[in-house]
Amino acid sequence: MANSGSGDMTRAPSFSELFTPKLVTVLREGYGAAGLRTDAIAGLTVAIVALPLSMAIAIGAGAKPENGLYTAVVGGFLISALGGSRFQIGGPAGAFIVLMATTIERFGLSGLFMATIMAGFMMLAAGYLRLGAYVKYIPHPVTVGFTAGIGVIIFAGEIKDLFGLTLDHEPGPLAPKVAALWHAAPTLNLWATGVTALCLALILGLKRWNPNVPGLLIAVATGALLVFLFDLPVETIGSKFGGVPRSLPWPQIPDFPLSDIPELIPSAIAIAVLGSIESLLSAVVADGMTGRRHRSNCELVAQGYANIAAPFFGGLCATGTIVRTATNVRAHAKGPVSGMLHAVFLLLFMLIAAPLAIYIPLAALAAVLATVAWNMAERSQIALILRHDRGEAAVLVATFLLTVFRDLTEGIAVGVTLGAILFMHRMAQLVQVTSHQQWIEEDVGDDVNPRPPYAPAEGNGDILAYRIAGPFFFGAASTVAGVLDEIGARPKAFVLDLSAVPLADGAGAQALIGFATKAKRGGAKVYIAGAAPQVADTLVACGLDQKLVAYAADLVEARRLARSDLEAAAMA
Repeated sequence: MANSGSGDMTRAPSFSELFTPKLVTVLREGYGAAGLRTDAIAGLTVAIVALPLSMAIAIGAGAKPENGLYTAVVGGFLISALGGSRFQIGGPAGAFIVLMATTIERFGLSGLFMATIMAGFMMLAAGYLRLGAYVKYIPHPVTVGFTAGIGVIIFAGEIKDLFGLTLDHEPGPLAPKVAALWHAAPTLNLWATGVTALCLALILGLKRWNPNVPGLLIAVATGALLVFLFDLPVETIGSKFGGVPRSLPWPQIPDFPLSDIPELIPSAIAIAVLGSIESLLSAVVADGMTGRRHRSNCELVAQGYANIAAPFFGGLCATGTIVRTATNVRAHAKGPVSGMLHAVFLLLFMLIAAPLAIYIPLAALAAVLATVAWNMAERSQIALILRHDRGEAAVLVATFLLTVFRDLTEGIAVGVTLGAILFMHRMAQLVQVTSHQQWIEEDVGDDVNPRPPYAPAEGNGDILAYRIAGPFFFGAASTVAGVLDEIGARPKAFVLDLSAVPLADGAGAQALIGFATKAKRGGAKVYIAGAAPQVADTLVACGLDQKLVAYAADLVEARRLARSDLEAAAMA
């Protein structure tokens, strides 16, 4: 989407360059004791976060706590070792809870294992066929509505343990579940409710006091300590599951009838689609935090191998996880070794501390999942979409409601369809027809063969100008978001010429907000030139206001403003 000003004369990346893991890239760059020490600290930090989350997610899905740990150890190791992102952390994800629970309820745990293996092969095929670039075309309102819906379902599934309710059978669908929980209200366990309240207070209080403190682990450990010291009458991992094994099991083939495999195909497709979306979104988040760029197809291949391998060891669906990946970046990880070490540390925790797990109250783990569910609802994004655009709001609401009350895959399918219809409607309203646009951005080769930096339309070292042409919608957002990573120089001012952008949406605005924020941190100011009134209105409504950028009528005016501001700063 950016105008390079000259043809790209570099050769097309080879197959091996496209699918060489980022681990190899980091080792080629030179990796010594200092990097290993930093990655070890980051890996330990992530493992502390992953330990309670992995057990809580597994229990929430109807599996055993060790299944979540096996997923994080085996799947997490392979995702980091083979993936196309430097910082991705893999393991069980909250978004999978409902899908896993539904599959287990219909086909049993062995059925979930087999469906996960099938999904792994689908991810492999998608990666090797280079379909990863298409995942970014899922509209922003669909992902926001979907994750919010998943958050509601997860929270509803934890109400039983949050309050220690007694239920003979907990229905899967939300409406019957809520009715059953209401009828079980007289069985409220005040001790469990107290543990829940204490754990939530610790998690929220520690996050507010110091976000770097492992509040999830401290809350779970405190709950376990209270159970151990006072023998509280609450359900624990020991009372429900008998404890946690102290090692990985020997690999074995899932015991599932081959004749029933065709019935697993819908579940396998749902796991593959959701896993691909979740992992690539997580990789994009890591890119935004670090300025690096992942390779989507290589990442899908790693997800495929992880999901094929994990079930043989009793693991569940594995994917890149946003919370743990962000924690890894904030812990100053250097590369994939930190993710591999996070898996090793989790295995060591199992070997050393497994006997203590019997005291962990389910109410404490439910509190962990309740905070996960709350954080999955991107409230600021929901408010922006609902206020800004009725069409996108309709897509969000439809996706949310179908996810909550019908089915996950149905919610995504309908949301994407509505988003496509909305996009086609907007395209039909355009007066300008833009041709020769590259709608699909191809994967790039490894860092040994990087693409050349974007060439500015105009520039003198202090001010660089770039032109964005074509509809700036959700599909183009990730392309423009990579501009900072492509620029070798660090000017004092950027000018973005949007005169050839007939349309922008929320995802495009978020890409520019990220661009402007990074530039501001680097001491550069961003000027938006020539934006059409409807484009400017969209950008401002989504948060790209005068605090971040300056707007100008055209490129000449923007460059004049930039020169004037630089001269004023030099004289100050």
